[in-house]
Amino acid sequence: MGTGETAMGRPLDGVRVLALEQMQALPYATQLLARLGADVVKVEPPRGGDSGRASLPAMTDPQGRRVGATFLRNNLGKRSICVDLKDPRGRDLVLRLAPRFDVVAENSKAGAMRRLGLGYDDIAAVHPAAIYVSVSGFGNTVPTPYGDRPAFAPIVEAMSGVYEMKRTGDRPPTVAPVGALGDIGAALYAAIGVLAALRHREATGRGQYVDIAMLDAVIAMTDIVTNLWSMGLRGGQLGPLILHGFRAKDGWFVLQVAREQHFARLVELIGHPEWAADPRFATRQGWVAHLEDVLRPAIEGWAAGLTKAQACQAMGAAGIPAGPCLGAEEVVADEHVAARDMLVSVPRTDGVAQPVLVPGDPVRMSAVPRADETRPPWLGEHTSEVLSTELGLTSAEIQTLRSAGVVA
Repeated sequence: MGTGETAMGRPLDGVRVLALEQMQALPYATQLLARLGADVVKVEPPRGGDSGRASLPAMTDPQGRRVGATFLRNNLGKRSICVDLKDPRGRDLVLRLAPRFDVVAENSKAGAMRRLGLGYDDIAAVHPAAIYVSVSGFGNTVPTPYGDRPAFAPIVEAMSGVYEMKRTGDRPPTVAPVGALGDIGAALYAAIGVLAALRHREATGRGQYVDIAMLDAVIAMTDIVTNLWSMGLRGGQLGPLILHGFRAKDGWFVLQVAREQHFARLVELIGHPEWAADPRFATRQGWVAHLEDVLRPAIEGWAAGLTKAQACQAMGAAGIPAGPCLGAEEVVADEHVAARDMLVSVPRTDGVAQPVLVPGDPVRMSAVPRADETRPPWLGEHTSEVLSTELGLTSAEIQTLRSAGVVA
């Protein structure tokens, strides 16, 4: 299946997305929509394209141009056209294309598209039924003191409070501990907003503006910060439970015990069933108070002769939630990951045998067959195809625009 084609029978077959996007926050969202069947046309600047292409590490495309990891993992199944949005002729091309698409999406700095003449009002003027989605650091539709600031994922993650909540002593915060939570969180809410707006349009015939702020998304995903603070916990406390890492023979595993029945199973498994009736452990606060002096030595003593996988298998068999801390190579080789087809191999085009691994689609639907993944598009690969098919431009007209640097 070629890049940009869609399999029959997917939920978003027929939905078309014009994406003025870069990096990860919006591209991850539109990749989700593409995996659900949408036709996503990605608009990139002629000089260098999506800034994610310049990220490192990188491979080279068949023309020797760098294609960075950020781009490779967020643009499966899309088509790429190169249009200079700062040129009035480029802006007019986008305005002519917009009515042929259901969704127009952008993730520039707040207000940037409006200044280019491609904001929501501009698109709605030529396409009133358009769903226009913006993803930015701090949003576009509500005044905020941060509105003029640039933002990447770690910036809004820090501002959500979760870094400070997890920081210990005088040590600096651990930055980006789960990758681009701020990007992917915003992307998920953007995709949900688009799906809801499509449903709303089916019912009313009206388009609308979907405005996603990355900081809002991260605050929603780090709900424990403000919620637990409001309930009296301070200094990063998570409440009285065992939620810690423990050492096994070959590494670490994480254990969560938050209910009395789980505690009773735990102490029985590690050889101390009498602790279930011990006054020291009569309350959950007692578990925490005696974690380091009593429970940890016993748990790690029990696990010392086991691998982390064996320890977690035994915990699971006893009904106790536990998981091993896996390294990257262990995740790649994990049987669950393989069974769920959660890694997509993108063959490299620069002679390196190891393919680029991209997370697969986590959405499983019983009535919808999984589609074949298609590689990310090369820069401007579909410019001529889209302009001729969608706008009826001739080869000579496209060449004139190309010579002027308006398209590439």
